[in-house]
Amino acid sequence: MPLIEFDSRGQARTREEELLEILLADANVSNLQVAKRIYNSGSAKTQATVRKLKQRLQQKLLNHLFFLDHTDPRHPAFRRYEQQCLEMIYQANMLLREGERVLLPQILRKVARLAEEGEFTQHAISAWDMLRAISIETNDYPQYRKSVKQLDKLNQILLVEQQAQRLFQEAKMDLTRSVSSRRRLLQQVPTTIRQLETLYKQQPTYNVYDPLLKLQLMLQELVGNFEEIIRITGEAEELFAKGKLNAKRFDSRFTKFYNVYAHLRARRLKDGLAVAEGYLSAFHRSSNNWFVFLENYFLLAMHDGDYALAGSLLRRMQNNPFVTKISQPARQRWDLFRAYLFFVRPEEAGLRPLHFAQLVQRIPDHSRDKQGYNVAILILQFLHYLREGNIEALLARLESLRKYENAHLRDAATLRSRLMFRLLQLTVKENFDPKACEKKGQALLSRLQETPPPGEAFAEIEIIPYESLWQQTLLMLQHMAELQQQRERLSRLA
Repeated sequence: MPLIEFDSRGQARTREEELLEILLADANVSNLQVAKRIYNSGSAKTQATVRKLKQRLQQKLLNHLFFLDHTDPRHPAFRRYEQQCLEMIYQANMLLREGERVLLPQILRKVARLAEEGEFTQHAISAWDMLRAISIETNDYPQYRKSVKQLDKLNQILLVEQQAQRLFQEAKMDLTRSVSSRRRLLQQVPTTIRQLETLYKQQPTYNVYDPLLKLQLMLQELVGNFEEIIRITGEAEELFAKGKLNAKRFDSRFTKFYNVYAHLRARRLKDGLAVAEGYLSAFHRSSNNWFVFLENYFLLAMHDGDYALAGSLLRRMQNNPFVTKISQPARQRWDLFRAYLFFVRPEEAGLRPLHFAQLVQRIPDHSRDKQGYNVAILILQFLHYLREGNIEALLARLESLRKYENAHLRDAATLRSRLMFRLLQLTVKENFDPKACEKKGQALLSRLQETPPPGEAFAEIEIIPYESLWQQTLLMLQHMAELQQQRERLSRLA
């Protein structure tokens, strides 16, 4: 089977290896560019050669899929078990075509057993279907009746599982549409959940439980009922610990992730921090989920005011050798986290003031791919210019706050962000007087304290809770006022 020799040091590279190196450096490189680099010619003939070369490379890379290690613990729990079934079904099909009838039934019975243990209903059906075909061919009536009975039972299960999957998929697609669509569809989701609960009572298999669990979590996340998410995930972990969920299917990393995230959003910070470190070890450092989980862990520390822990987590992220694999939006989120940490605890962020200023200016303004962090970006930029005393830039940022508020913060679910914007606007209106800002901002602060965070369907992420951020702002204004008084005293003495 043709493969790519990834460890071919000291050997002459093949054309496929040269092409692979070029594509790894720039996936968007054109055929013309490749032709010039490999063949020193951009003619139509060499470009046609490049297209054929790409086809050969693609086929060789596809061949490597046969040698993937599906036992790697970084993969979802079910993967190794399902792959075992798939490989044996492939072997059985080849033996069936070759006319082998001694070993084949043994393999198929093993597939059926493994598939039923793992609740891979479709694979179990494939195995029993082949056993039925063999029994007809060999005139084995007892085996035929047994196969038919098993197929009848499994097909009934499959119908229910497919219905459950279809209900979940339709709900998920609807909920990933626009925010206005989500709000409307949220009213329909409880009905879908009740349908799934009915199906689970009818066929209590993992393939029905899984969409039910996920849709329950999605609904509670969207409406902001994070206490219920903590309860649901805790219940799932308890069922798993008692052996009531299929160990070959249930991946507790999913519920662990949701559980810590829910602790953050429910503001149960101490409880969340108590479990986060232990849960982090469930995720492999090379996986994207490790970095995403660490984001929630970091935010727990920031919300709890444990900036030393937040700094430690930031350094763990930076020192992870797989950090280069994370996406550009993820890197920008960590830049934003780091900037906020510098704002409240500079020594933990590992930034110098100049680098902080550059970082703040480098973070892109609000956009669709920053959904959830737009307000955090605007607030950070405002506070940066406020601390610098850059009035011109501050007024420009103030105008951005007003425009964003008018365009995106008009409904009740965005009240916390609106209140924070108004507190920041108050600093300019009161000419940066800390006492006046504190006094006149008290009513806004009280409303902010009384307003719970919205559900995920409407949420802007608070990297530092707005209440704490306002206190930091007042401290900054006080420090600025003291510096101004010192300058005035020195001026009088001069």
